[in-house]
Amino acid sequence: MTHPRLLLLGAGRSAASLIQYLLRHAPAEGWYLTVADANPAHLAPVLAAHSAYARAVPFDAADADALEARVAEADVVISMLPALLHPVVARACLRHRRHLATASYVGPDIQALHAAAAAAGLTFLMECGLDPGLDHMSAVRALADIRARGGRVTAFRSYCGGLLAPAAEAGNPWKYKFTWNPRNVVLAGQGGPARYLDRGLLRFIPYQHLFARTEAVAVPGHGDFEGYANRDSLSYQGPYGLADVPTILRGTLRRPGYCAAWQALVRLGLTDDGTRLGNAETVSWAALLEAFLPASLVPGLPLPVRVAAYLGLAPEGEEMGRLNWLGLFSDQHPVGHADATPAQLLERLLTEKWQLGPHDHDLVVMQHVFDYELAGRAHRRTASLVVTGTDATHTAMSQTVGLPLGMAVRRLARGLVEQRGVVIPVDASLYEPILDELAAEYGIAFHEEETGQ
Repeated sequence: MTHPRLLLLGAGRSAASLIQYLLRHAPAEGWYLTVADANPAHLAPVLAAHSAYARAVPFDAADADALEARVAEADVVISMLPALLHPVVARACLRHRRHLATASYVGPDIQALHAAAAAAGLTFLMECGLDPGLDHMSAVRALADIRARGGRVTAFRSYCGGLLAPAAEAGNPWKYKFTWNPRNVVLAGQGGPARYLDRGLLRFIPYQHLFARTEAVAVPGHGDFEGYANRDSLSYQGPYGLADVPTILRGTLRRPGYCAAWQALVRLGLTDDGTRLGNAETVSWAALLEAFLPASLVPGLPLPVRVAAYLGLAPEGEEMGRLNWLGLFSDQHPVGHADATPAQLLERLLTEKWQLGPHDHDLVVMQHVFDYELAGRAHRRTASLVVTGTDATHTAMSQTVGLPLGMAVRRLARGLVEQRGVVIPVDASLYEPILDELAAEYGIAFHEEETGQ
């Protein structure tokens, strides 16, 4: 491919490191980069010194004609748009015979395009960010090493979380702020029951119990976390070669105490995104909570006391403290969003309370635990990754999502990706050079420990 034209759709909060990587390599690679975003003005300072090989243009993701035009003039399309728009982008890439790369999961609509993309000689390279992305690459590399040494894997557990560096947690009892799409955080776990295997037994966790069933996770040098099961862990049996492994679990990490308080929000109905409340813009959070409580609760008692009684919590406990910190019991905290779902109102509130400050540093934590047998003995390998953000723009989340994707695009644009159709990075030809570059150039590498030898 000569002088590839790259099109990046979407330049939101996780795209900063990706754009920086593409601009860094554009002159040597002969790329011309077009960044298409709903509000491209914020990109002007970033692209000012790169006008010879990069530009920003306005883009409305709902404008089908604009999408067709942009895709037609590109060679490789990179989508950082919301995941629900990826099938539309993928179909446009298929029509115009353009390669596609994203950091998002392969959904059924994308997977349905596999045969057509392969027949057209196209690569739709998906799941090349952090989670999914680095989780695949690092886990499959470690599994390949264990098998090459003659080991037989008996259990695999993997956790990942976008969190805060300790200094940024100060004054925030949730120890959490948004570094990813707020809506995805509010709706986490609602795509169906979590499924995993535990010593050969299939386990289901319905959404209403998800945040009440956590597991303690310790990361050497970085303290304690809690993990809850994430999506369908069984879907990784095939790609990871774990079909016969009796225990497989993938989960999301939070700081201790977060999940119990989030479970309270779930029980109150505040994460429901299917019901419109018909609320006025001036409704307070106190009035909204009042509407969710059973009428049978003792009237006249303060709202926090009645909420605690409904939830079976201690009125002065940590969970109630976290709810109070959000302002949920305040008459002075208008929601400001008419006829909304509870989840929309909660997202609006949390976006204010959990905004990453200009001097905050975020933290990405990933850990894999492999139990395996070798020469008749039980072994455990623990691989941990901890990345701290540079600032509120070049976050750890932006780095760990954007850099692997940028490296995958670089190989795709060079013609070094041989796989066709819908592809995820579980082949050594993809993950080895990306993991090596991340370690050598950016210091992003897993720390591994072995026990039982």
